[in-house]
Formats: sequence, C-alpha cells, structure tokens
Amino acid sequence: MTMQDDSLRPEELAEAAAAAIEDAQGRSVREAAKVLAEAGLIGVGAAEDDGGLGLGLNFAVPIAQAGGMGQVGVPLVESLVLAKALAGSPEAAALVAGEKLATIAWQGDLTQGMAGHARQLAECDWVLVADGQGGAALIEVHGLEIESDPALDPERPQAWIHLKGARTVATLDAEAYAALIHDAQVLTAAWLNGAAQGALERTASYMATRVQFGRPLSAKQAVRHWLSRMRLQWEAASASVHRVLSPDEFGAARSPLTALAVSIDSAAFVLEKSIHLHGGMGFTWELPLHVALRDVRKIDAAFGSGKLTQDIGRQFIQAA
Repeated sequence: MTMQDDSLRPEELAEAAAAAIEDAQGRSVREAAKVLAEAGLIGVGAAEDDGGLGLGLNFAVPIAQAGGMGQVGVPLVESLVLAKALAGSPEAAALVAGEKLATIAWQGDLTQGMAGHARQLAECDWVLVADGQGGAALIEVHGLEIESDPALDPERPQAWIHLKGARTVATLDAEAYAALIHDAQVLTAAWLNGAAQGALERTASYMATRVQFGRPLSAKQAVRHWLSRMRLQWEAASASVHRVLSPDEFGAARSPLTALAVSIDSAAFVLEKSIHLHGGMGFTWELPLHVALRDVRKIDAAFGSGKLTQDIGRQFIQAA
C-alpha cells in the first residue's frame, strides 16, 4: 500500500522541503543530510518498507527544486534516486534515515578503473559507479584514492576516484540503472530550475530596493528587459520539466534529455545575468550567486558539456 492519494499534493512537500532546507543551512554536510532525512525528504520516493513514502517522481521534483533554490550542500538528487533504486536493501534504509550518505559518479566506470564528477564525494560513505556492462555498483568510498580536480571550482573541487580494490556493497542491473538515470536527469533539471528561480527572485528584490538617482533600478527599462528575459528562460525550462512527468501523445514516457539540456542553459543564463545586475555584490559570499553558477557548470561537465544536445539529435533521428 502506498501513501500517495488524492489528498496529498506535491506543493505541500515543496513547502516542507523549503522549511527543512532553511533549517539545514550552515550545517555540515552530514548534519544537513540528517535534517533532510528527518523531514522525510530523502525517502519521498523510497519504498515504505525502507522507511520511505513510496511516492511518485512528481513529488520528488519540488523537493529537488527547493534544494536548488536553497543551494543545499547535500547530494540531494543523488540521495533521492539511490534511496528509490536500492529498494529492499539495508543501504536504502540507511539513506532514508540519514545514517549514510551516497553520491553518483557520472563519468568513468569499473572497467576503466576510474570514475568522477561525483558531488560531495569526500563526505560520502558510498558512490554509485557504472560497471561498464549496463548496470552499476555501489562502492564504499573509504579506502579509495581520491584525486581532486579544482578546474571548475577551487573552493569545492570535483574529484576523480581510483577504483582499484574497490569494495562493492550493492549492485543495480541494467534496467534499474537506466531507471535511476532517467529519474536523476529529471530531478537534476528541477534542481537547476530551483537555482535559477532563487537567483531571479533575489535579483528582482535587489533591483526593486537599490536606489540610484532617486529611483529604484527596477524602474530602468534596460533592467526590466533583462528581468523579463530571465523570467522567460526560467519559465520555459520549468515547463519542460513538468512536461516530462506526463506521457507523450502515444502514451509513452518522454525522454528527460531535452528538459535537462534546456535547464542547464537556462540556469547558466539566469545566474550570469543575476551576477551582472548585482554588480560586485554577485561575487560576495553573502550572496553566493557565483557558487550556484559553479554548480551549474559542474553539472554541465558531468553530463558531457554539449553531449546532451548530440544525444537529443540522435534520439530524434532514430525516432523518425
């Protein structure tokens, strides 16, 4: 029996997520993850036998979006999809309870001996790595050699892990791994839209209260044009995510690749213009728009930096 019914709406979880994410601010990664787990966010899609709520992906989308808005320093998307994909295992129950942390390496695999682009790798207990044969393995991080890669973010660098001697604690077959990738792409797009929405709201508020020559900056036509374009970009990307949640005209599931690609471009545009409109304020730690932009760039790199567009084109040709 599932907890999902007509009386429970995704918007209600979004409100709970925003409150929990605010409470998690300023805490360590593990403490923040515990706060989110105690609020029931990590287990929203996990099986009830594992302590989760057993709800659909549409309930996880607003949680991921709230995480992007609050720039929560936890691998939230990864935790959501792993807790669901590992159903019926002690690892899933540990993730739902916030006792363990896990992330996902989006590049590399076991056969290559290296993997990378895993968020908050150093703070996690486990990392999911492709096995090179269609499935994936959940690897214990402790004892692995971790190589820092500060190219995109010197303060919070990416990392590559050497998989020699890696200990596997759980595995996913090809079908389960494909389902996890689908969900992760949808929720990553939602997280990006949340980051863009947070930047847009901060910028609109700043433009309305910052006064120059006796008028707020929002009274200037050029500023209004930029805010309008930023809003348009965000709304288009947000609509693409919600469109993925419904089947196409033939009743088949939609590919999330377009929504993810649009969301990456939209978030980068909105954040760059937010920094521009804030001037020097955009680069301060008090208003860390630059941190969110780095996160967007790291996500783009993790999914191939342009490879998404090629994959979308390939799918279109194959479907013709």
